Amino acid sequence: MSDIEIAQRAKMKPIIELAAQNYGIEPEHLDPIGHFKAKLSLEYVNSLADKTDGKLILVTAISPTPAGEGKTTTTVGLGDALNRLNKKTIMCLREPSLGPCFGVKGGAAGGGYAQVVPMEDINLHFTGDFHAIGVAHNLLSALIDNHINHGNALDIDPRRIQWKRVVDMNDRALRHIVVGMGGAANGYLREDGYDIVVASEVMAILCLATSRADLKARLGRIIIGYQSDKVTPVYASDLKAHGAMAALLKDAIKPNLVQTLENNIAIIHGGPFANIAHGCNTVTATKTALKLADYVVTEAGLGADLGAEKFIDIKCRESGLKPSAVVLVATIRALKFHGGVAKDDLNQENVAAVEAGFENLARHYHNVTTHYGLPCVVCVNHFTFDTDAEITLLKEKCAALGATCIVSTHWANGGVGAEALAQEVVNIVDNRKAEFTFVYDENLSLWEKIETIATKLYGAANVTASAKVKAQLSAWNTDYGLFPICMAKTQMSFSTNPNLKGAPCGHTLEIRDVRLANGAGFIVAIAGDMMTMPGLPKVPAAERIDIDDDGKITGLF
Repeated sequence: MSDIEIAQRAKMKPIIELAAQNYGIEPEHLDPIGHFKAKLSLEYVNSLADKTDGKLILVTAISPTPAGEGKTTTTVGLGDALNRLNKKTIMCLREPSLGPCFGVKGGAAGGGYAQVVPMEDINLHFTGDFHAIGVAHNLLSALIDNHINHGNALDIDPRRIQWKRVVDMNDRALRHIVVGMGGAANGYLREDGYDIVVASEVMAILCLATSRADLKARLGRIIIGYQSDKVTPVYASDLKAHGAMAALLKDAIKPNLVQTLENNIAIIHGGPFANIAHGCNTVTATKTALKLADYVVTEAGLGADLGAEKFIDIKCRESGLKPSAVVLVATIRALKFHGGVAKDDLNQENVAAVEAGFENLARHYHNVTTHYGLPCVVCVNHFTFDTDAEITLLKEKCAALGATCIVSTHWANGGVGAEALAQEVVNIVDNRKAEFTFVYDENLSLWEKIETIATKLYGAANVTASAKVKAQLSAWNTDYGLFPICMAKTQMSFSTNPNLKGAPCGHTLEIRDVRLANGAGFIVAIAGDMMTMPGLPKVPAAERIDIDDDGKITGLF
């Protein structure tokens, strides 16, 4: 069966019943959305402050490939397996964006027998959080143009407005637009553009905010542009926008509770992309889970060079979170792809390609254990086409690296297929102290932070940027020098060339642009040709998604 067919046959339990049964959460603390989704009140979240934290387990992966790695599937399978071992566990995941759902990926709620449900709801609108984020963002956009139209008392320079508009869809035609056409009645004529919602600073702010007051303060600190003197910033608070924006996010800030196929609780909240944003679910969701459970399994987007690095250097810096262990997900198919095999040939045995592609896994493992200072177990997400010879070689290579490698069959068998992985994770987090470290010192200059990420993690020989970019970073050092860096880079390679597989060394990383996310509290460095508004592929996933007369959705997987 396809993922959606499996999900549609799930025997779900009412979420209010599960929350009370598993965690003693009384119904008055939940805002149900239908029978199987609910929002958890912030008042209840705040009431957990004095409880002891559980252990945090981070799931990441090797560099993504078109073959897929199954990071979310592994997160769910591991969480179900830990619960099967009687370890009180909650999974914390990101919300899917409609852009990739209708673009390349299709669904993003796990797969096979390791899924979160209701799958269609989670993938299509869910609880409306992304809609609220998009509306809050676009309210600020409208207020900017309205202010200029009515006299521009703040002296906003229309040529230096930094704040674009957003939509939660891959639409390349909106990357660069002109607004205000049609005469003075339609506003001030200027260039503008759209980003995807998951690249919005409002998304990042929601994911890092710790309270409604913190949310509103961060929204007020957003820099929308500069005055005509070119140096004086204009803030969202100058436009008196942050109060209304926070009001639009009054429900979006509450964590969302759902369940797995095995009726275990998962919190799905927030969803910035890891290649163009910081790629982590909300601090509120993770901290809440740590108060409710003994073990929390969470994922960082894409490969360990992007999502995990930002989890460490942005989310953990901001929140004080400290992972106890890392699970590095790989597949035989992905390793063969990194070893030079074409996508259409990945189901054929090729031991030599597994060996060649192993260098990608090895670098990620080295980064996690050396530069993040965290114990790491390699999880091989098993596919039916994997051969004994390929698996044997991979285990031998991992052993030579000093890595524990476990083949997990959670996609086919659910939690029971990940019990060996779960037991190894328990052995690590209960018996080893993680020597957690950041990749760079916060006192380095912004340029030095970028160089450190590129050379330490990506294997780059040097980093280049235009004089304008370097001057901008130098100017920001005075007021924003302590900010972490959020690298916007292709996820497909350690380099900026998505076609450069394996573990390239000695390449040059070009920083094309930098953006100040003052409310979120980080600097976005755009490397290479990375776009903050993706486009649809030649054959988008939307073409196969459909609904019948009974309301049954097909084509999501």
